[in-house]
Amino acid sequence: MKKAIVFLSIITLFSNCKESDLELDNPNQITTVTYWKTENDVLSSLAATYGLLRDVNGGFWGVRGIELANGRGDDFFIRNDVANLYQLSTFTNTPDNGVLNDLWNTSYRAIFRANQIIENAPTVPGLSDQAKTGYIAEAKFLRGLNYFILAINFGDGPIITKTPQSKDDYFAVKSPEADVWKQAIQDFTDAAAGLPQSYPAQWVGRATKGAAIAYLGKSQLYTKNYTAAEATLKQLTSGYGYQLMPNYGDNFLASKDNNQESVFEIQLADVGGTNPWAGENAAQAIGVTTAQEFAPSEVAGWFEVSFTDKLFKEFQKEKTVSNELDPRMYATMVWDYPGAVLYNKPFSSFKLVFGYSTIIKKYQNYNQDGELTGASGASDYTSSNNERALRYADVLLMIAEAMTMQGKVPDAYPFVKQIRDRAHLADLPAGYSQDQMMAEIRHQRMIEFARENQRFYDLKRWGLLKQEIDNSDKVGKQFFASPKFDYFPVPQSEINSNPKMVQNPNW
Repeated sequence: MKKAIVFLSIITLFSNCKESDLELDNPNQITTVTYWKTENDVLSSLAATYGLLRDVNGGFWGVRGIELANGRGDDFFIRNDVANLYQLSTFTNTPDNGVLNDLWNTSYRAIFRANQIIENAPTVPGLSDQAKTGYIAEAKFLRGLNYFILAINFGDGPIITKTPQSKDDYFAVKSPEADVWKQAIQDFTDAAAGLPQSYPAQWVGRATKGAAIAYLGKSQLYTKNYTAAEATLKQLTSGYGYQLMPNYGDNFLASKDNNQESVFEIQLADVGGTNPWAGENAAQAIGVTTAQEFAPSEVAGWFEVSFTDKLFKEFQKEKTVSNELDPRMYATMVWDYPGAVLYNKPFSSFKLVFGYSTIIKKYQNYNQDGELTGASGASDYTSSNNERALRYADVLLMIAEAMTMQGKVPDAYPFVKQIRDRAHLADLPAGYSQDQMMAEIRHQRMIEFARENQRFYDLKRWGLLKQEIDNSDKVGKQFFASPKFDYFPVPQSEINSNPKMVQNPNW
């Protein structure tokens, strides 16, 4: 009888309710209705968007991104341990390559997250107008950075500036590369207007006004708007506190993260979970495995990559004023010279398995006894050494290039001089022609930014990809064809799933 009374009471309760009373939010499910309630929600969303820049598979500054970006250059080789990477490095990839697929997908995931922040931050209760402006600007910087990554790697691509509202919005058409650049430039312009010049120490690593200006100028340089690039980048030469580090090699040590030369830096730490490949969950480590992948097997590394001897020879083209080798060479690589040491072992302890002359030192934790763990030992394989996405040295050489390409060669001298002075090189002779100064800038960029996701893209915008790859000792150079391999193909998975998508030319 009691059961019947209870049952009848429940029926009575529900029969007296309106339908709207029964539409309850699931407390265990996060939705756009329940999420955007506090400032911490915005900060968490920004952190998740930054995190994709170092994503192990598809982040441009994650392990696969570093390999992908450097692997196609004339100064770099990737061995055949990971088939997808070897194919990219030797120009034998097809549109179904998993690494380029991950780069595409991760970039658009970041754009999707940035769009959510831009749309929802203004609705969060209690945020000041200043805070809203700053968060929107930060999200636009991140969106612009991902369009920059897409432009240099894929050229054409969908431009998505709003979150999908219906099924029809899921599938976007591809826009020309010029429009992708236009979107990146607009995002960087907006970001520069709204970002602060600096943050309190607890927020180190977040995008600043200087970072937005630097990437705006870099985008203008890539699109050959040299007058605008010069004016934009010159803003960073005073009032922002950027300077070259006196010791070039300090830029690539974990103990010198976020230094005066760093304009934008990818924050890494050997903390968090113990699995760097876990994806976005509690098991994921915050560091990356790049140093582990690049280290020799004698120190628990996976010896996946090597510099070519073309880079080795490029460093030796000019001696310092005291007739020594360029100090950047010693900070970048180790080879068979008297007293050569890596991971506290003599160079003779290591086997050169690729047939090239050097082992990578730059960004390695070479002061440790090995690469088995990162700096704190919190998890296997990961490193706390931040990736310097854009250094002030890049700003100086971009200004010099923008001036030179306008025919203002004498004005470029002081900016190149700062780079040369740090390397203890003699002053350049007066009276350089435009061609001579550009040759000097190209030389300096090759050795200054080795392993920094720059070389392939520099050669492409200079129109020198085929010439320099042909003129190298890179494995697979015979398979390079231009313009086909100037850009990646649209991933086959995107072609298959998006009825509006078409493949890039030449693929």
